[in-house]
Amino acid sequence: MSYLTWISDESLIQAVKRVLEKGRLAKRNAPKNFNRNVVDPFGSLFEMSAFGIDSFLDWKNQELNRQAQKTLQNHIGNLHQEILGGVMGWENLKVGSNAGSDLVCANRRILAEIKNKYNTLTGGKQVTLYREFDNLISPKASTYHGYTAYYVTIIPKSPVRFNKEFTPSDKEKGSRCIANTKIRMIDGASFYTLVTGEQDALKQFYHVLPQVIEKVMRSDFQEVDFKISDKQNFADIFIQAFS
Repeated sequence: MSYLTWISDESLIQAVKRVLEKGRLAKRNAPKNFNRNVVDPFGSLFEMSAFGIDSFLDWKNQELNRQAQKTLQNHIGNLHQEILGGVMGWENLKVGSNAGSDLVCANRRILAEIKNKYNTLTGGKQVTLYREFDNLISPKASTYHGYTAYYVTIIPKSPVRFNKEFTPSDKEKGSRCIANTKIRMIDGASFYTLVTGEQDALKQFYHVLPQVIEKVMRSDFQEVDFKISDKQNFADIFIQAFS
């Protein structure tokens, strides 16, 4: 039996495997990359004192984990891009594509830019994205003329679904970008529903993710006893973010 009805097991497993590979590589490379980015010497002293860290070595290990975690988080948005791009009729345009977006569905005339969290793009970058969308869908000569473009924030600021016009504030002009029904912003759960036709598709994905991770860790990385413990506690985090 397949993990999910709306994406093949092969596509799902490969997407998860790629993120795990990135995370394991980041963890492995963290010690040699430690001094490549300037570490705040003042912050290190306050962290050690305020957080009750016993020794420099303990602080450094936590800092190494933090740096590796930051690298891993940068790839989580790519995970959603790959998963959604694996749904029938959708195409993952991948990094380096000249299309100017992450996903496209030609049959439904939809473009999408995927960001993992609501605060990934600052106000100025949101305006830039709006203009990129407008340049893609408005000119009659454009391949994507008449498409609807979505700015997707997988994890929204609050657990409220939305699908609305994207009108970021343009500080240079002192006003918001012009409302356009074909330039929109949408939360992750709603966009998963839009792509798959399944009302709880994002929840379905999260529900099977521990199983897929365990399978990949055991079969591809030879960690035969690997198991994600306290799955319910992780499920509670999902509920807090999306319900």
